Amino acid sequence: MGFPDFFDAVPGIVLRDPLAEFLGAATGGLIEYRYADAVRLAGHSCPTVAGAYLLTCRALRALYGEAVPERGGLRVDFRDARANGVTGVIAGVVGLLTGAAGDGGFKGLAGRFSRRDLLAFETDVPGEIRFTRLDSGASVTASLQLGHVPADPRMGGLLQQILAGEGDPQMLQAFATLWQERVRRILVEHFDDPRLVALA
Repeated sequence: MGFPDFFDAVPGIVLRDPLAEFLGAATGGLIEYRYADAVRLAGHSCPTVAGAYLLTCRALRALYGEAVPERGGLRVDFRDARANGVTGVIAGVVGLLTGAAGDGGFKGLAGRFSRRDLLAFETDVPGEIRFTRLDSGASVTASLQLGHVPADPRMGGLLQQILAGEGDPQMLQAFATLWQERVRRILVEHFDDPRLVALA
């Protein structure tokens, strides 16, 4: 078992989770999340999962600067419905990193550490996703623009052949390699590229 080697080159993010600290799950509540964690959650690696990871890291950096972001200390509002397109996949990764959850989230302990109702959909936000700090009210709106890292032009034809049942093992491997190469470029070559995530 193993992930592509480039996963190790993707920057991680350290978060402080007060609930994890309170329950003794992490010293000082500090937990480092990596792209591989998002892949484990989603069950696959694709531009959407990569984009959600990148967007969330960028939004947290914008809201917290050099300080360690607080997991569970954010409200996240999506413009689209959960079932619309890839919104649900993105929300899963966003929830993993921020701790924000919907009505099925952790309800807290005596009014503390609640994660419930911090993730909402079909809200009136100017971009795709708005992140709001619960402590200060500061917010940032983020939108993905992955078109700046286009897919290899060979992928479309390969995918059509494979889905039509015409693919051989070499074709399957070629498609998988090209697929992950785009993910690599997004997360390694363009991690700090301001064109990929519009912040407001």
